[in-house]
Amino acid sequence: MPLTILVAEDDLGTRLSICDYLECSGYSVVSAENGKDAIALLETHQPHLIVTDVSMPLMDGYEFVRQVRRRPALRLLPIVFLTGRTDTDERVRGYQLGCDVYLAKPFELPELGAVVRNLLDRSQMIESSWRSRQEFEVAVEAEREKPDINITFTDREQEVLTLLSDGLSNNQIGDRLHLSSRTVEKHVSSLLRKTDTSNRAELVRFAMEHHLVL
Repeated sequence: MPLTILVAEDDLGTRLSICDYLECSGYSVVSAENGKDAIALLETHQPHLIVTDVSMPLMDGYEFVRQVRRRPALRLLPIVFLTGRTDTDERVRGYQLGCDVYLAKPFELPELGAVVRNLLDRSQMIESSWRSRQEFEVAVEAEREKPDINITFTDREQEVLTLLSDGLSNNQIGDRLHLSSRTVEKHVSSLLRKTDTSNRAELVRFAMEHHLVL
């Protein structure tokens, strides 16, 4: 089944353009003209990603995202903000509330499509990792004796691994830990080497299977 995207946008022309483009890209799309209606759609649909405007009547994008993030099951749901507000304070506010990407208006639909595809790929990777963890935990219940591993991480590597397992990007990890993206990448490379894994998906799965993160 196609992945579902929820679009919240008060401008009819923009909303229809986004919905048509995403549907042509193979997604299932539901839409609302404000945050209040979008919240209601969350009750009847389980979107894999949200695209929302910031300035909307009844409930703006900021309040909409705030309410979405209050739900434990939706804390990792990818969210794209669309807005004409491009000053730094507005972007910081959006990221603090939990949006993943800020896309300034006017934007090109292919750019939005690329952002959506990237976020969904990452989200699906995390979901797959969590599913693997659940399967692993079931196996552990049936067979408790597993060989211990002896890997030593630095405190910073452990922090990076924990945030990586939460689905954060290098930039987000850097912002959280006050590190540059290049420094974060060095820590990730060290983690890959120590765990003998070849990519982030394998690293996250390894960490979960061996209870290296909570």
